[in-house]
Amino acid sequence: MKRLYLSIGLVFFILAVHGQSLSELRSKKINAEKQIRFANSLLEETKKNEQTSLTKLKLLKSEIEYRNQLIASINSEIKVVDWSIGNNSEIISMLQSDLVHLKKEYASMIRFAQKNRNSYDMLIFLFSAENMNQAYKRWLYLRQYTKYRKSQAEIINLVASELDENLAKLEDKKARKSDLLQGKLAEFNTLQQQRGEENKVVLSLQQKQKNLKKQIRDQQKIQDELNRRIEKMLEEEARKTASKTGLEMTPEQRLVSTDFEKNKGRIPWPVSKGIITEHFGIHSHPVLKQIQVRSNGIDISTEAGSNARAVFAGEVSRVFAISGGNMAVILRHGSYLSVYSNLKEVFVKSGQKVALKQDIGTIYTDKADGNNTVVKFQIWKESQKLDPEDWISK
Repeated sequence: MKRLYLSIGLVFFILAVHGQSLSELRSKKINAEKQIRFANSLLEETKKNEQTSLTKLKLLKSEIEYRNQLIASINSEIKVVDWSIGNNSEIISMLQSDLVHLKKEYASMIRFAQKNRNSYDMLIFLFSAENMNQAYKRWLYLRQYTKYRKSQAEIINLVASELDENLAKLEDKKARKSDLLQGKLAEFNTLQQQRGEENKVVLSLQQKQKNLKKQIRDQQKIQDELNRRIEKMLEEEARKTASKTGLEMTPEQRLVSTDFEKNKGRIPWPVSKGIITEHFGIHSHPVLKQIQVRSNGIDISTEAGSNARAVFAGEVSRVFAISGGNMAVILRHGSYLSVYSNLKEVFVKSGQKVALKQDIGTIYTDKADGNNTVVKFQIWKESQKLDPEDWISK
């Protein structure tokens, strides 16, 4: 009986673990598929412009990145399904063994019952007792034996039902694995095509090195000016407080700062829909590999006409224009800052309180570059630059 309980307990444990793992993997897979569809829609916009652009390359790279994530999710799901198939097969083997054992035991009980089915024999068994106490115990034994025999039949039905259910689930899992393998093959073939397209775009852009170098210099000037504005603002606020340890905050600001920090990895994106086309930190240029590009935040590509929105409740610290880089807004969240730039229009002003997900401005769309619409987003803690991808929800 212990073995039977172990079999049934193992069934429920594996179902719980398997269900949780698959749920997480499918969630990642759905997100990757969603991002791929969005990247593809943005790529279609760039194709309206016949010229090969860096924007097209970045969107292609993002789509390839998300497709790699999708393939990784499919691989992980296949591993989970394989693990589940193996365990399911083991459970089926255990249940089959238990069923054989239970049926043998039940058959033995039936044979015993048939031999002693005569009520006269049962009376002899009772009256042959040495005393009333022993006779009572024998009567209880006969009752319990009859009850156990009935429960044994119920257990056999339960195990047989569980066995049939697991056999059906095993077939479902095998079919699921087959579907996953086909899906993986289709995604891999698409990935290979996109890598070929990426190489063509890179070769085309390499012929425009002069223009690309100028573009890199212009972007760096915009980035440097934005950094100077942020650093200047921090210095001004530090002077006002005359604090030696940094920015002195009000109790309300401390609370906001703590709340912001607690939500690391969960704060919303600065756009309702978008994909990351430039990552934080220092990395090689996608075309001119010998040039190192420095980014203090991330670039998020979105649809034309989209608004940038506040990633957390806070206060507008600065609104300013950047030469060649449109408008920028800095929001304060206690000791944290969120920065939104490349805005063509701003809806807020300095000193204004803003709510979570409140629209703060319209993102600039470069019509000459296939309706390229990018918000440049940064997060700072006082004078320390942080990687926004560590903070926004996955």
